[in-house]
Amino acid sequence: MAEIVKTEPNTIYIRPTTGLAALNLGDLWRFRELILFMIWRDIKVRYKQTLLGALWAVIQPVMTMLVFNFLFNNVAKVSSDGIPYPIFSFTALLPWGLFTTALNSASRSLTSNTNMITKTYFPRLVLPMASVLGGLVDFAIAFVILIGMMIYYSVTPTWTALWAVPVFLLLAIISALGVALWLSAINVQYRDVGYALPFITQFWLFITPVAYSSKVITGRWELIYALNPMAGVVNGFRWALLGAGSGPDILVAISTGISLIILITGLIYFRNMERTFADTI
Repeated sequence: MAEIVKTEPNTIYIRPTTGLAALNLGDLWRFRELILFMIWRDIKVRYKQTLLGALWAVIQPVMTMLVFNFLFNNVAKVSSDGIPYPIFSFTALLPWGLFTTALNSASRSLTSNTNMITKTYFPRLVLPMASVLGGLVDFAIAFVILIGMMIYYSVTPTWTALWAVPVFLLLAIISALGVALWLSAINVQYRDVGYALPFITQFWLFITPVAYSSKVITGRWELIYALNPMAGVVNGFRWALLGAGSGPDILVAISTGISLIILITGLIYFRNMERTFADTI
């Protein structure tokens, strides 16, 4: 994008935009209807010709919770901070499921929309953003199941901290979008991303306190652990709903800072590579 500068009568200079203006984030608002359409299309395609449809949004986290309950609760006897383990793990699986769904979908969003990229102009940022926001539908469905589980186990939410739930939900979206911007842009040039992504998400799961409490991480490892942006998201989300953990602290602040850094650098890298997408893809 360029800016037009008029310095003398009848003289106009056209210069490339610099700084944050070069990111052209205003295009996202102008193309907001396209974003909504892409979200709706992704949701329809995701469950098209499936027998269970949107129930998969519930089956996946429930089955994972059952496996975690057997391995970490019944066998390994991992502490769940005094909370029934199914609730403890399922609460963490909600933001984690949003993150992985968004990451897997958004990372492939460019290569799966080749015809659109090569034949028409629109901000390419629309594609990964729509994929990330589309994951909110699955999150909402699974959240209803969590409410039912909390009623069944007679677990009362921490009413004074519920205000933080949207905050940590937004942080999960920021983390997913930031990583997805990097991976989707790299995937255009190197399709190895598609092969590496399952390993990345599997490894990331085990270094995030989903199946266990973050209290098992002590000493100097806490600072290193906080470099994982999803560690702050999961800890904060669990605290906001169940009162488990210490709540927002320096470690959550570090995770938040890392998420913002990943997002900003991802935006810059994505915009720099955007001009080559149509030729490379």
